Amino acid sequence: MLYYLFDFLDRKFDFPGAGVFHYITFRAAMALILSLLISMVFGKRFINLLQRKQVGETIRDLGLAGEKQKAGTPTMGGLIIISAILIPTLLFAKLENIYIILMIVSTIWLGLIGFLDDYIKVFKKDKKGLAGKFKVMGQVGLGLFIGFTVYFHQDIKTKVEIPLELVQKVDANKVTKIVETDGQTHYMLDRKLPNTTIPFVKDNEFNYSSIMAAVFGERMRKYTWILYILVVIIIITAVSNGANITDGIDGLATGTSAIIGTTLGVFAYISGNMIFANYLNVMYIPNFGEMVIFIGAFVGGCVGFLWYNAYPAQVFMGDTGSLTLGGIIAVFAIAVRKELLIPILCGIFLIENVSVMMQVAYFKYTKKKYGEGRRIFLMSPLHHHYQKRGFHEAKIVSRFWIIGIMLAVLTIVTLKLR
Repeated sequence: MLYYLFDFLDRKFDFPGAGVFHYITFRAAMALILSLLISMVFGKRFINLLQRKQVGETIRDLGLAGEKQKAGTPTMGGLIIISAILIPTLLFAKLENIYIILMIVSTIWLGLIGFLDDYIKVFKKDKKGLAGKFKVMGQVGLGLFIGFTVYFHQDIKTKVEIPLELVQKVDANKVTKIVETDGQTHYMLDRKLPNTTIPFVKDNEFNYSSIMAAVFGERMRKYTWILYILVVIIIITAVSNGANITDGIDGLATGTSAIIGTTLGVFAYISGNMIFANYLNVMYIPNFGEMVIFIGAFVGGCVGFLWYNAYPAQVFMGDTGSLTLGGIIAVFAIAVRKELLIPILCGIFLIENVSVMMQVAYFKYTKKKYGEGRRIFLMSPLHHHYQKRGFHEAKIVSRFWIIGIMLAVLTIVTLKLR
């Protein structure tokens, strides 16, 4: 909203300093700062409100160190993060941008699902919360919406450089001529394809339609949208659940999400800038630079919330926060065409998810075979395994963050390591 106000002041009255709002970097920095302030200032007041209303976490007895001290800690703190994301985005971003619209919808959508789950746990005194099938239905619904929009919306497209000899062979309306300051001329072709990036591969673009053609024949390329939407649903469900599972000890999910968000911000800035995208030989995504504002607010919200969520936590984000953070990361990665990098970038979420699946599968297998269930880990998810081994949770979180930073650096390195 402020963008439109200062744009008007700049155009109509040449208001001093108003033109700075045209710079994405300035608006992203302002979004991050405001997000930090909202989460830290509003966060304290919200925590006090939760304490007065006795909205506390019910801690299950898992036999973990420090478990009893956490009973009654305010929960539903995800509302702080959501506020810290949405308010700066609404103030500083271009709200007609289709990518911004997708992120706002995703934030509210998953926030509502998580809030309903926490509400049932806290106010209805039902420890199970929202039934798992309803959570999955909500995640699938968002996946359908995102998949259809990204695949079919006319404003969602990429550009790729083409050689001069091919310019005359394609539709002139789809070609953009760019002349650099040194006189070099480039021609960029608009593409409406569900392309994505394959890590560590030269000329690393992948089109989902190639799978349809290889498996079902060329005539099935027109049904690529079915495969694409299915992939989107799986990614959103997996990553949002991964973040939810990771949110088991103080600051782990929050800090990990901030690291992932920072990395996605780098990709957003590069992919939304024609010069950088051309230099690094990655897909240029028109109008995607606006997403840097959103991800700035996202990172600011996570870091600000960490002020209160770091050990010993004064507030828990609950499913309101964890499902939302995971969903935002998934949708953002899909929009920036980096969904195949998720296993690397979100490696912490992945290993936490996998540890639970391995534990459950092995327990069921051994119970059927030997008559008694056996375990791979002392407890799952993985962070509880290390708690059982006697590691302090602050040390577990710090080491997981270090691994998360290493994975983030590796993810960025894939821009050139092919």
